[in-house]
Amino acid sequence: MKISYNWLNDYLNLTISPEQTSEILTDIGLEVEKTEIVESIKGGLKGLIIGEVLEVEKHPGADKLNKTRVNIGEEILNIVCGAPNVQQGQKVVVATVGTVLYTESGESFKIKKSKIRGEESAGMICAEDEIGIGKSHEGIMVLDSSAKIGLPAAEYFDLKNDTVFDIGLTPNRADAMSHFGVARDLMVALKHKNILHLRPNFFAAILSIFPA
Repeated sequence: MKISYNWLNDYLNLTISPEQTSEILTDIGLEVEKTEIVESIKGGLKGLIIGEVLEVEKHPGADKLNKTRVNIGEEILNIVCGAPNVQQGQKVVVATVGTVLYTESGESFKIKKSKIRGEESAGMICAEDEIGIGKSHEGIMVLDSSAKIGLPAAEYFDLKNDTVFDIGLTPNRADAMSHFGVARDLMVALKHKNILHLRPNFFAAILSIFPA
């Protein structure tokens, strides 16, 4: 049976990691046979940082390219950009060197430091479709001016991944054949360890089934 960590957290204010949750579930007889990370966006936006375009000038060797300098907080990157809408002062999403991006077809490519028509480029200013946030490829994604430089893009977009527990449920544990049932058993274990703060709605639901 598959149980979502995020769904459990809809009932419980979990202050422990998915790894710790897995151990406790196994300890109380709900053996976790394996876990799976489920990404809402493939790659989890790893390596993507919020930056600010400091300078834009025409590439000396290509009419449709621009040389930019982009501040990503800890450093300033030289990036060659082909987007027609890039301008000084924009807040943008930057894929740093080493970042792996995924196409809609499932293919991937890695951002490398390179020279484009003789000019150094150490990253990429991204369009919506290049990072899985949207479909547009008309130009780079321009963020609100309040976006914080150096913030990971996953935090900016409030990206939430999930961990799914594959529980090998035995026939005598029919009580745990739902997220609600597993959350109830986990609640008891965490309360015993004194590391639980219940959400009010779950506490009320439990009392309605098992009144004091």
